[in-house]
Amino acid sequence: MVFSIDFPVSFHYCSRMIILDPIDSAEFISSNATHVQIHADGIEKLAHKIKNALCSGSAGVENWKSQELTPSVANEQAVEWIFVTDLLNFSFWTDSHPHYEVSFGGKIYTGYWALCAAVNRAVDEGLNLLDANVYKDISEEQMKYVFRSANGSEIPLLKERWMTLQEAGKTLFDRYNGSFINVIKLCEKSAKKLLELLCQYFPSFRDNATYKGVQVSILKRAQILVGDLWSCFEGKGFGEFHDIDQITAFADYRVPQVLVHFGVLSYDRHLTEVVRGGEQIENGGDLEVEIRGCTLQAIQLIVRRTKQLLSERAESEMISAPIAATCNAILVDNFIWTYRRNHADVIDKSMPMHKTRCLFY
Repeated sequence: MVFSIDFPVSFHYCSRMIILDPIDSAEFISSNATHVQIHADGIEKLAHKIKNALCSGSAGVENWKSQELTPSVANEQAVEWIFVTDLLNFSFWTDSHPHYEVSFGGKIYTGYWALCAAVNRAVDEGLNLLDANVYKDISEEQMKYVFRSANGSEIPLLKERWMTLQEAGKTLFDRYNGSFINVIKLCEKSAKKLLELLCQYFPSFRDNATYKGVQVSILKRAQILVGDLWSCFEGKGFGEFHDIDQITAFADYRVPQVLVHFGVLSYDRHLTEVVRGGEQIENGGDLEVEIRGCTLQAIQLIVRRTKQLLSERAESEMISAPIAATCNAILVDNFIWTYRRNHADVIDKSMPMHKTRCLFY
């Protein structure tokens, strides 16, 4: 499958580009990778762990709204919250200590949760950061205040976040009557169509690369936006997509760590030395594309095997298999990401995260 996207000339893209979608990109990249390998025994091990989590109810879609900082109610405001946080959901690691931290509600948050805390804090303080009419004109000084830290560190790529937020706000204001809900309505309940709209009109979502002469796409933030909508609304209303299985994992710098830890992925000697040495890896370079593409492919294989295990369990116990039907890359990715948060010390010792500074993750 390919994306065929018409880009407005003002975005300085060629008028028409043919790009492999994330699923086909993952297959192509993993089939040609020389620095990263996928291992069947690791897939088997992790699939069993995920099956058990799904059966126990600890990894279901309903868990999304139970987090401290995510919207607890699936409504229109939740849609705008998801859009803003996923616009800015990238590059939280710092070059050195201290890590970026945000204080909110008497607690300290780091990483993605620091972003969520900063957005929620701004809304509580009277700056409606969920309104495109507000953030299309937000100043850089306001952004600095919104994302002020608890320890004096600065959120990475602050200026790029400011420009990304402003640009998206202006697009919503000019084209979609100031609301991301109107973008969702245009996708006609198609996850793939929503990805195309995001890439067409919101440049910061264009998480693409050229690998072995082929245009491939990873689309971490665009896909996680769809995944968050689906999770928040539990596949209904604004989160209903008839092709949700077209969404793959969200290839960031954390999920690959867990896959290496469980033996799903392995790096060759050169890549291992680069990652363990803390060297920055070029965004769009072969090393980075192989890590992320093989991550996507590995998750696809884990989803497939987990579904089989769930179906086998249902058959052996002579019960229906609704969990197998709803198991997808979104739930698997969420499980893996959360697992890393809960076992950070062990995972980080197993394999550090790879470092790439960019807008895409």
